[in-house]
Amino acid sequence: MLDFNHRPKIHEQISELIDAALLEERQQQTPRNYLGASRLGVACERALQYEYLHIAPDPGRDFSGRVLRVFEVGHALEDLAIRWLRRAGFELYTQKATGGQFGFSVAGGRIQGHVDGVINGAPASLGMNFPALWECKTMNDKSWRDTVKQGVAKSKPVYAAQMAIYQAYMESAIPGISRNPALFTAINKDSQEIWFELVPFDGGLAQRMSDRAVNVIAATEAGEQLPRHTTTPTHFECKWCAWQDRCWGVAG
Repeated sequence: MLDFNHRPKIHEQISELIDAALLEERQQQTPRNYLGASRLGVACERALQYEYLHIAPDPGRDFSGRVLRVFEVGHALEDLAIRWLRRAGFELYTQKATGGQFGFSVAGGRIQGHVDGVINGAPASLGMNFPALWECKTMNDKSWRDTVKQGVAKSKPVYAAQMAIYQAYMESAIPGISRNPALFTAINKDSQEIWFELVPFDGGLAQRMSDRAVNVIAATEAGEQLPRHTTTPTHFECKWCAWQDRCWGVAG
């Protein structure tokens, strides 16, 4: 039965105000005019094409204020992880000497990526080699435990693809970063447990992701619509399609 006498509680009112402010802030942001390397591992190529074209999701399927809060909490935890690692003796760089994140831009700026950090030193007892890519993610307890159990490549293939293509395209700017395993860091947002995993460079995966990016861009510029993935992806993999069932130097 509907409660026509329901009055929003104070926590509901304030939460709505915060979410509305975050949504307004997001709408004011300038859409990126490139294909983000962090997204190349998603299952649906049409989703990538829609992102590249800035096609809006169906009504009700865009990010909610709550999801935007989740993202911001993730950024805050990443900042903490940087502090923790540095205090533990890691030589971790997250900004270039000239300012801004480490990253790359290829194909005339149509494919870009920005990495969380680069490690250039760590306690000798770990036996790590440098330079090494650093990638940090935050997860809920269920997702985190699955990553610990199966490893990032199997549990989170999108993240594995992201690291592989970062290592490939960053090699020219940071020689050796593709020869050394990346350090993947996952923080459990529920328990603050941390999972660290050394991930060797997967050249075959990087090549497939590079080819996929070129395919998405070429099809889009030719006016062709790419096929939808055959299985129903999660909301975070594909905001648009969920309602239905060596080439590093790409020519600019």
